[in-house]
Amino acid sequence: MTGGHPRRVPAIWQAPIHFLSVSCDSQSRQDDLLGAGRVGNSEQLVTIAAVLLGAVTTHLANHRMEKQRHRQALQTRWDAKKLDAYAHYIDHMRSCIFLAVQLYHHREGILPSDKPEPELRAEMSEAGRLRGRAFERIMLLGGDDVVEAAHELNALALKIDWQATGETTGTLDDWRERHRATFRAINEFHEAARQDLGVQGRVTGDSHPERDLLLPPARSED
Repeated sequence: MTGGHPRRVPAIWQAPIHFLSVSCDSQSRQDDLLGAGRVGNSEQLVTIAAVLLGAVTTHLANHRMEKQRHRQALQTRWDAKKLDAYAHYIDHMRSCIFLAVQLYHHREGILPSDKPEPELRAEMSEAGRLRGRAFERIMLLGGDDVVEAAHELNALALKIDWQATGETTGTLDDWRERHRATFRAINEFHEAARQDLGVQGRVTGDSHPERDLLLPPARSED
């Protein structure tokens, strides 16, 4: 200080201070921008990840539902084919039994037919061929229990055929007992088929009393 006046600082000394202040402000703004950029990038990554996760989850859910629909459609289709095979097999089985009864009654003189015996035998042979074809469909489509029930039913039905054609001998009581056994086997086949198809209820058991053959009343001798 000279002559009472304050000493002035040269302007060049003040410049670095101002420059330093400006530099600090600029650096602070850059840091703020970088920080904001990092936060923005993180938020974008989280958003993208959420979108991708949602897309993958939706795709997997749709794929699972599509597989389930396909499985159900396939199961429905096979169940329909099974039902058709089971029904046709029983239909042909009953046709064979009906023709066997006609032949047996004709041969034994119980109820003679208007048709000659060779024609009755030919009809019965053709019915047996169709029954065999229906049985093969059971082998292809049937469940384990259904297949075994069909084997048992076939074996019993053949005994009716053999007595009807005379290949085996037997009394009228034997004939009727063979029919009883065959119709019990038919019920067992029905039971196995219903379970295989998922049908509720039963056709045998305590809720269903055992039924015998429906026979005409005995003739009265006058």
